[in-house]
Amino acid sequence: MNTTPLTVLGEDEEIFRKTVREFSAQEITPRVADMDRDGAYAPEIIPKLFELGVMAIETPEKWGGADGTFFLATLAVEEISRADASVGVLVDVQNTLVANALLRWGSESLKQRVLSKMSSGTVASYALSEAGSGSDAFALQTRATLDGDVYVLSGRKLWITNAAEAGLFLVFANADPEAGYRGITCFVVEREFEGFEVGRKEDKLGIRASSTCELILEGVRVPRENVLGEMGKGYKVAIETLNEGRIGIGAQMVGVAQGALDDALSYTSERKQFGQPIGHFQSVQFELAQMATEIEAARLMVYNAARLKDAGESFVKQAAMAKLFSSQIAERVTSMAVELFGGVGYTRECPVEKRYRDAKIGKIYEGTSHMQLQTIARLLQRDA
Repeated sequence: MNTTPLTVLGEDEEIFRKTVREFSAQEITPRVADMDRDGAYAPEIIPKLFELGVMAIETPEKWGGADGTFFLATLAVEEISRADASVGVLVDVQNTLVANALLRWGSESLKQRVLSKMSSGTVASYALSEAGSGSDAFALQTRATLDGDVYVLSGRKLWITNAAEAGLFLVFANADPEAGYRGITCFVVEREFEGFEVGRKEDKLGIRASSTCELILEGVRVPRENVLGEMGKGYKVAIETLNEGRIGIGAQMVGVAQGALDDALSYTSERKQFGQPIGHFQSVQFELAQMATEIEAARLMVYNAARLKDAGESFVKQAAMAKLFSSQIAERVTSMAVELFGGVGYTRECPVEKRYRDAKIGKIYEGTSHMQLQTIARLLQRDA
């Protein structure tokens, strides 16, 4: 079921959405349960994503990308997450975090070298978080020391999405601890660099196929040309990239919620009690109507933030609002869907049980709900 009014999308955008939706139904949906159980992507999924072109949406054609818009990346994340949030976050990190950071901050030679790889089959990852650096993102302990023409990185990163599959990592480290956050710098680290290791994979509540791992850096030698942006500007790279990434997480949560509504609509039209489908009861109809209304509101908030970003307008407050609201809606809608399914909804055989587990992460990663509220409040006061 398509609940999105055609007036919201242009013709090309609607064709793109339809293409990604059909791909998701054919290639992702049949594999969702197995991937969730196994805690890993089916081996054929990632190559198929590259073939579809959704792993390099904004990357210019000269580097192998689709030369599309941020809004198209948002649509891709939404539609793929409608089938599986785990695959959705893989596409999201690749586009809204890593590619976006490289496009904005990379030198021409770095963009040519790295974005070409990311267009042709290399998964990328974004490594900011550490054990003592979560919401306080700049309390980094990973260090970078200049040694001739290379920087030597040492430290640990935790909770890094895409780590098991990635060949490229944006790693944030402090090259001048005395300068505090102004010493933080972003480095492009390749998996094969000596001293770099992907550590333990987390066993998670939801988005289980998506890898979340520790990174171990023990004297990793990174060429000076692999610095992304200027030395000491890593904090700026991180802040601005995460602002954009929050729109992607909003899209992921809209997709999760829409998938739950799709499941609920199908089930309530088939499940019979008292001689009729339960969807004929007004109380159930009202719940479905409420779910659809909240999803549409969240969707339009996400779309608005993405449109502002593409237009070069200020979007930080709208991105925070979209991420906050969509994660709330995803949790609420998936919970309602579980209840509509009744006892079967509480079993692992039911698709909405997985969607309910997947929804929880939306309030946590790329800025907790408390951090979004803090951002919104600060900007409201600034603009008052």
